[in-house]
Amino acid sequence: MYHPRFKGNHYEMGQKMGNIFKRYHVQFPIKLDPFQTKFGKESGILLKQYFPEAAAEIKGITDFIEYDYVLMASWMMCMGCCHIIEDGNCVEVRGCTAFSFIHRGQVYHGRDNDLPPFLKQVSKSIYYEPENKMKFILNTSSFVNGEEGINEAGLVAAMTFVMPKLEEIKPGINSVFLVRYLLENCKTVNEGIETLKKLPIASSCNIILTDKKGDMVVVECNPLKIHIRYPEKNEDGEEFIITVNHFTSKAMWKHDASNRNTYFSSERYQTALNALKNIDYSNGVEHTINILSGKHGLMCQYDKALNFDTIWSSVFDITNNKIYRAEGNPLRAKFIEDKRLKMT
Repeated sequence: MYHPRFKGNHYEMGQKMGNIFKRYHVQFPIKLDPFQTKFGKESGILLKQYFPEAAAEIKGITDFIEYDYVLMASWMMCMGCCHIIEDGNCVEVRGCTAFSFIHRGQVYHGRDNDLPPFLKQVSKSIYYEPENKMKFILNTSSFVNGEEGINEAGLVAAMTFVMPKLEEIKPGINSVFLVRYLLENCKTVNEGIETLKKLPIASSCNIILTDKKGDMVVVECNPLKIHIRYPEKNEDGEEFIITVNHFTSKAMWKHDASNRNTYFSSERYQTALNALKNIDYSNGVEHTINILSGKHGLMCQYDKALNFDTIWSSVFDITNNKIYRAEGNPLRAKFIEDKRLKMT
């Protein structure tokens, strides 16, 4: 993974990213079909309306590399919802398991980020220090937007992909820009929930939110409906919550185009459930690593023939302001502490 640091106003930060792309001769041969073009342009207008800072950052990139801003923004707004469409169906698939829990009064979060292996080469863990906004770490297989992160207030926000029904995809803010918006603007789970209620949602997704107080929810999002799922309790009465790549709540099943077992999502959910509900352990960080590494059951052990893998894993010890990341499949990669973000 690359580990850039960006500081300043959003246009300036975009210029710095553009400089990196130019230095390494990064090419963007973007081709959008008519559906994506229309959706992307309309969503780009909404991004500029609801999250102008992100739009300015994209503009900084495209100005620096002399690229078409509308095309770049349109492409980025398709990510996670209609980035890849074949025969009238969305076929873009992402994995990922994320969970949060309280152990002996301390708050933890873990996540495996599962994607086609080629994305490992372009993945980034970005330290952001934007003017007049929250400082945060954003882990991403893209740029500007991201799959997960934690900010200086100790708020964790992460998305998990849910297969959308094509007719329900609406112009709006996609899951990876939702994560970025939440990290930059919110301090607590309650702030995050209220924010999501005000933003136009582009497609089906789960957003897991966890804060330093121990509040945690999964917001099951769709352009037509938002459902808040609250945590369960383990045998000791401490709370935990899990999200994978389907809607867990029956109220949202009709908005899920999958069989609710995307890349073994049902099995991954059950592995995390058993480990958080029933298994005795003493060290929260170690337990999180063991779950992510598949020591309690199927989690990251994908067959090579699937061309799908865990390309990074994250552990956030929210109470103690600690961040650990394995850059690669946690069966093989070590978890290393990331000390860039100073949390309060």
